[in-house]
Parts: sequence; structure tokens; C-alpha cells
Amino acid sequence: AIHEGHIISAQELTALLQPLFTQNSRNVILFLQDRLSIDDFTYLSESYGNKNPFQNEFLQSSSSLALPAVDCEAIRYLLSFLQESGDWKLTNVTDLNVSQLQVNASEGNLLVVPLQALVSGLKEISTLEAIAENDKIIGRVTRDLQERGIHFSVIYTAVRPSRISRRTDVMAELRRQLMAAEEEDSLSYPPLNVTTGNSTCILFYAANFSLKANSSVFIDLTNATFVTPNVDSSASACSDSNTTLSLKYTKPVNGISSLEIRFLMTNKFYEGSARQWSTLDSLEIVQDEEKIAQFNVSAISAPAEYSFHCQLVGTSNFYPARLVPNNSEAKNWDVFISRLQLQGFNIENNQFSYASDCTGFFTPGIWMGLVTSIILVWILTYGIHMIMQLTTNNRFDDPKGPALSVPQTE
Repeated sequence: AIHEGHIISAQELTALLQPLFTQNSRNVILFLQDRLSIDDFTYLSESYGNKNPFQNEFLQSSSSLALPAVDCEAIRYLLSFLQESGDWKLTNVTDLNVSQLQVNASEGNLLVVPLQALVSGLKEISTLEAIAENDKIIGRVTRDLQERGIHFSVIYTAVRPSRISRRTDVMAELRRQLMAAEEEDSLSYPPLNVTTGNSTCILFYAANFSLKANSSVFIDLTNATFVTPNVDSSASACSDSNTTLSLKYTKPVNGISSLEIRFLMTNKFYEGSARQWSTLDSLEIVQDEEKIAQFNVSAISAPAEYSFHCQLVGTSNFYPARLVPNNSEAKNWDVFISRLQLQGFNIENNQFSYASDCTGFFTPGIWMGLVTSIILVWILTYGIHMIMQLTTNNRFDDPKGPALSVPQTE
């Protein structure tokens, strides 16, 4: 029994799942979604009539264990715990072709299946349809294993909650926080780091890292990059003047055998500011080692000692930092990166430096306030000037004396 409001810690989760680790058939499938909460099961199943997105029988199984709230760090801790134990074989199932997997029943097998992201900002399908599609993936994977006679247990969870109740006692303390200053509550995985020798030369973090090819093929690289790393960054290169972050993915989706993302950064001295500045000059997408899409990058720069942070980066015209297509191949791609933080130079203690944000000092709200203030000051000044032009009578009519005559010239 779980008390209401209690959040399961990493150690508690390991203890609750201990029967899975000690049973004879230790095959565990971890279906990992980007966001999920216990309320989604009731809200989505009751609000849409017959369109219940949760159709798999294991969700209603009498032997299932439902944990309403689990710490975001628990899943990452669980994966590390299983890898360090040495008795488990960790396999990332990215192409969902389970029939080709070699499952050895004599040892523990953990199959990690990243599911489709619910929210990515690329005008994709609704949350209901996304969860329904994920439910079909869960059903397809479990049926394939059942047909092969493999006994297994299923864990369905997410990287972070989809519904967060805000407490009134901390609302006054909310403020913009970057990874360089203080770790956010929603941060559930560390940044990707590229090392040369014993030192880190590149740090890369994004809350959502997604692509869309030909306006139809959606590719979510968030989990493969940060949560359950399935990316090769060995081709990255670092120097004092030029740095390249190379991210290679094998079969990210059906139809694409390999995908490489390159972030090209430079570090130069600018006489106008009399200091070094690091800039992200371009981004390249290499599909199947032959199709190269090139993007020019606008508004991504920071002092060489700082990291760069931006809330939204992508190909849309409405993003603060925009990726501009530089060749015809680039027009076939849409890129969406949220809460990007990137540093390719002068990294100390394997941590991000103070972040230079892409939002300028004069935001639209500030400009609106300034223009409104100027108009009100002008109206006030004009009113005071008109009042100062008023004159009063300096002569008065005396009834005992002759009538007051005021010439027209006065």
C-alpha cells in the first residue's frame, strides 16, 4: 500500500521491484515515455468515450503494481543499478524488430523500448493519439515475445511527470534557473559530455531534441541522447578555436539506417568587444552518410567563458534562435530543440559555466512597457503645458466706479 502523496525514491523502487530481479525468468521490458502521470490513465480513458488509448491487458492485470508517484531520478538510478550489478544485459530496442533479438533465458535481460514523445512542438498528433500509438507499440512488442515463448515482466513509466501540482508556498520563489546556477526540479538526466583525455571539452543538454523529415517522419532523439544513451560521439573534435559535436545514431527510425547531427562551433577574438566569443556557426544533418542538410545558425553566441542557453531553437520563424536552411536538402528537415544549453570551450569541473541566454534585454514586454510609458508621459506633459498657458483676469469691474472698458487689443 502506497500512502497518498508519497513519492517513491530510487531505493524504494529497487526494493519494490526486487521480485523481478530474483525470479527464475528475469526478462524485464522497460517501456520509457517522455512524460506520464497516474492521472493520465483515468483522464484519457474516461474523457474520450470509446477511444480508450490503454488497450493492453497487462495494464489491468491482477498481478500489476501501480505506483502513483516515482522520483524522476529513480529510473536513471535503476538503469545504473542493473548495469553495475553485472548480471543484466541491457538492450536498447530502437527499431522495434523484436523477432531479431537474441534473448538468452539463462541470464537477466533488460529491454529498454523508448516510446514516441507526447509533446515536441512540431505540430504532431494529439496526446491521445500519441499514447494510443505507444500502446500499440507495447502490444506489438509483448505479443512478439509471447509468441516466442519468452516469459517477461513489463515496466511502463516515463522520464518525467506530465502533470505537476504547483505548491502555493513556493510560487514566490519561482525564477529563471539555468543548469549553470542551480539544478532544476524537472531535470531528470545529466547533459551529454564529450571528453578528450581526462577533461570534458563539450557539454550538450536539451529537454527535447526532435527532428521531422519530409514533414512526415518524426524522429525523437531525446531518449537516445540523454536518457538511455544510444549515440556515438567519438567523431567529435575539440580545439581552442574550433569544436565539432558529432552525434551518430544507428537506425533511429524505420527507413533511415544512420543519422549524424553535427554542431560546428568556433571561438574567435572580436575587436569591437575586445574579448573572445564562442559561436555556433552551423548545424549539419547527414542521412545515410550521403545526404547532407546544412543550416546556418542565427543568434547563438556567448562569451567564450560562458555556456549558451535558449528556450527554443529550430527551423520555425517564431523561435528566438533560428536554423536557416543553407541548401536544398535542408528544406526537407524540421528541427526542434527546447531548453538547449551548449558549451564547447573553457569547461571547468565538468560543469556548465554561467549561461548567456538568447533572450535579449529588451523583450517584447519591455518594449510594450516603454512605449506605453512614453505615451503616458507625453500626454501628461502636454496637459501640464496647456494648463500653464491659462491666464487669469488682472482687472475687475467696480460697481461704484465707471464701467470697465477692455479694449479688443487686450
